[in-house]
Amino acid sequence: MPKFIGMYNTFKTRLVIFFMSTFLLGISLQGNAQTISAEDIKAQFIKDWERAKAYTLEYLNTMPEDKYSFKAVDSIRSFAQQMLHLAQGNVNLISNGTGQQRIFTGRNLESSAGAQTKDSVVFYVIQSYDFALTGIKNLDPSKLGEITGSGNFKQTRYAWILKAFEHQTHHRGQTTIYIRLLGIRPPGERLF
Repeated sequence: MPKFIGMYNTFKTRLVIFFMSTFLLGISLQGNAQTISAEDIKAQFIKDWERAKAYTLEYLNTMPEDKYSFKAVDSIRSFAQQMLHLAQGNVNLISNGTGQQRIFTGRNLESSAGAQTKDSVVFYVIQSYDFALTGIKNLDPSKLGEITGSGNFKQTRYAWILKAFEHQTHHRGQTTIYIRLLGIRPPGERLF
């Protein structure tokens, strides 16, 4: 019987240590958790869109002016068309998130012959980022949860802004291959 009592006491001690450790870990995790407000989310959006604008400008400046019409293969967009598509996407998606009146209306930039030069592409892309930043800066953060859009495309303002960010990241990322195929090193990653 004494052997059993010793095993029981060891088990009981280990069980107490386990529960105390779990309890203390729970307290420490709760102590480190922070509440994030709509203002915090808005501030992060602004920070990320400013970073994305600078990063995309690096891409635009890395591609030689005479290579803006370059296509990796004939069946896809040129570098200029990718960036113009990015710009138009910024405007269209962000306007759903912020309620701003769209710019570049009535135009399909990527198929506009006059928009294909480096100067024009840089102009439209920078305008689209400025449009996004202005809209986010002027957005009342308490409205991030409002549903906007039309038809089957209804999302919260928060989701539209995230979709816009995802879209521009996707298309900028695609142009990395264009730059590499020309034997040029693309800009390094900018996470922060």
